[in-house]
This record gives sequence, structure tokens and C-alpha cells, in this order.
Amino acid sequence: MSKYDDMLYLPHHVSMTHPHMPRADRAAQFAPFAALTGYEDVIGETARLTDARAEQDESHLAELDGQLRALAADGNAEVTIVYFVADAKKAGGRYESHTGKIRKIDGALRQIVMADGVKIALGDVVEIAEAGGGSEI
Repeated sequence: MSKYDDMLYLPHHVSMTHPHMPRADRAAQFAPFAALTGYEDVIGETARLTDARAEQDESHLAELDGQLRALAADGNAEVTIVYFVADAKKAGGRYESHTGKIRKIDGALRQIVMADGVKIALGDVVEIAEAGGGSEI
């Protein structure tokens, strides 16, 4: 017999002052910690892809300018505008499209203001097409 055999059959001690710790909290004590906090976010940001901004030639820009002048004169056409949105964190960005009616074309601020309040910079516009029709104006 060893000197600890008398303790083998004693009841489990339950504290009267400290509440019992739930199993999930007890397991969390032994979970590994992240030594490099934020590392996965940096890796995810690096892996995120962006589109390169396509340069437009002068003839295409002149065509877009003509379309905008026609829209300014009409004022009631519903259009789909494809434009470039620069990424705030890295080089490049993405192309988005917005469909709606143009409220005004602000030459001073060089932007298109849509009826729903969306503002699109004139320099970012890539394509203008009639909504629903699919053909360019």
C-alpha cells in the first residue's frame, strides 16, 4: 500500500465560495492562443484580387461625352452606367454598374448625380447604355 491510498475514495471537493466553471470555459483555458494576431487578416487582404483600371482612348472618351450631352438634353432616360471604383487599401479596384435616371450632370464637380443620390465621377465612367435595352446610347 502506498501513502496516498487513503485519498483514492474521498468525495470530490466542491467549493462553497466559487461557482463551478462550465466545461466550455475550462476547455478555453487550454486552447492555443494566436501568437500573430491580425496575421490572417493581412494574408486575406493580400490574397484579395482587384481589377486594373483600363485606360480609355480619346475616341471612346469623345463618344461618352456625346452620350452624356444627349442625356443632359433628354433628362428622362433610364440608363445603366458602368464605372470604376478605386480600392481604398490597394492598387486597382473594381467595375460596378448602376441603373437609374440621371438627375444632373455637374460639370464643375465633374460628376453625374443620379436620381437616387448616387454620385459617379465623370472620369470613372466606362460605358453608358439604355436600361433594359442593353444597347449603348
